[in-house]
Amino acid sequence: MSEYGSDHELQEETLSNPDVVTKYKAASKIVNGALAAVIEACKPGAKVVEICEKADSLMNEGVGKEFKGKEIEKGIAVPTCISVNNCVGHYSPLHDNTAELKEGDLVKIDLGCHIDGYIAQAAHSLVVASDPAAPVTGRAADAIACAQTCFDAAARLIRPGKKSGEVAPVLGKIAEAYGCNLVDGVMTYEMTRFVIDAQKAVDECEFEEGEVYAIDIIVTTGEGKPKVLDEKETTVYKRAMEVQYQLKMKASRELLSEVGKKYPTMLFSLRGVEAKQARFGLVECLNHGLLAAYPVTYEKDGDVVAHIKGTVLLMPSGSDRITSAPLQPLQSDKSVEDEEIKALLATSLKNKKKKKKADKEAAPAQA
Repeated sequence: MSEYGSDHELQEETLSNPDVVTKYKAASKIVNGALAAVIEACKPGAKVVEICEKADSLMNEGVGKEFKGKEIEKGIAVPTCISVNNCVGHYSPLHDNTAELKEGDLVKIDLGCHIDGYIAQAAHSLVVASDPAAPVTGRAADAIACAQTCFDAAARLIRPGKKSGEVAPVLGKIAEAYGCNLVDGVMTYEMTRFVIDAQKAVDECEFEEGEVYAIDIIVTTGEGKPKVLDEKETTVYKRAMEVQYQLKMKASRELLSEVGKKYPTMLFSLRGVEAKQARFGLVECLNHGLLAAYPVTYEKDGDVVAHIKGTVLLMPSGSDRITSAPLQPLQSDKSVEDEEIKALLATSLKNKKKKKKADKEAAPAQA
């Protein structure tokens, strides 16, 4: 029997298993590499779809090199999305899209991959600039600094023994300090094997050692109540595994078959689907609840939105953030003044090492 047969299924799927941690770390290395490539490519005049295609290709190539010869599933978990300015998220354009980045655009990058169902996700925000060393200023700087500060606080609150109810009030105070709002409906979710948004959402729970979270922060200079402007922009979907239906159209069956083979449990973009009649089959699949849509949403024109997301492992040694990228220099005239929050932000993500007990078993005293 294969190492990845039923015996493997019985193995622990938690962080107490070193093999599980290895797979998370391998996936995170690929995500971080793709994220770095996207950041480098976000320059004035760059085509959004070409950047997305490049990042998806890097993730597919990366997972293909891991655990060769092992019969395990691996691939994209979140197709690359590049959402600009007042666009909140899930903008993952198709091949014929002509949108280009412009100087001063605030770009949100969102992507992820998995190895054997162990998922690493990341989101990052930057301002497109001819000189990337120049500090970001104005409301864009406020929004990015706010998102990063919220993430840093959440990462220190999402720890074993703490309650989820402690998180939201702190994030609300941070958003207020930067003159921003948290975007409605954005949830930090626990991730488990092959489940990108497990049941334990950060609304009412206690965090436990061994859990894995995608800490997901989206803030806006607007009201935080985004709207769908054009349903035709939606390209990101996920298979609703609990729903079954006998599809009538051949195009629908072909689409669902390909999704089942390539993205059975993860998010996908129609850009990554090869079925020629995918658009025709999509409507029937949606009408019968076989696919869940992730629509492109927007704040009002003139508002800017920042997004920071990282995958965090709750290890015995403390919280281990495994996906990230360095921020541009930020020059915001706003900051957190709340002393309790400042004290929280000053703490380490790692647990303090316990001092060894006094050596009670030292060599017996000499007579």
